[in-house]
Parts: sequence; C-alpha cells; structure tokens
Amino acid sequence: MKTKLRNITLTLEETVAKWARLEAARQDTSVSRLLADILKERMESDGQYARAMRRALAREPFLETDGQYLSREQTHERSHLR
Repeated sequence: MKTKLRNITLTLEETVAKWARLEAARQDTSVSRLLADILKERMESDGQYARAMRRALAREPFLETDGQYLSREQTHERSHLR
C-alpha cells in the first residue's frame, strides 16, 4: 500500500531556510525530504514516549504509600545505612 503524500507551503526565516538548504545538500536530499524525515522522526519519537508513559502508569506501585511525598530530609536519610 502506497503512502499518500500531501504538499504543504512552509514559510521560514531566511537564516533557517539557508541552513535547511545546506543541510539537505550535505545529506544529498531535498529540503522537502529533509523536513519530512525530521517531522516523521519527531512524530514517531512522541508516539514512543506516549506508549512508554502509558505502560509505566499502568504498572502497579511497588511501594506502599499514603500518597504523601517524602520531605527532602526523608529522601536523603541514611541513618539506616550506618
């Protein structure tokens, strides 16, 4: 199945456009392909993060808690190690 592509118009600051043209040339690709790849990578990264967050939040807690945060002093208490 072939992915449907869409054309968009993009307005960039001149310095950003110049960088994009140079970067695309370095990668032997077009500015369009460079930006498409950057955006797709960002989209996939966001999706991976969201999936990982859902998995982490779905786990049962491994410590019993009353819902209160520890104070800084409690967090760094080491008397039990002495």
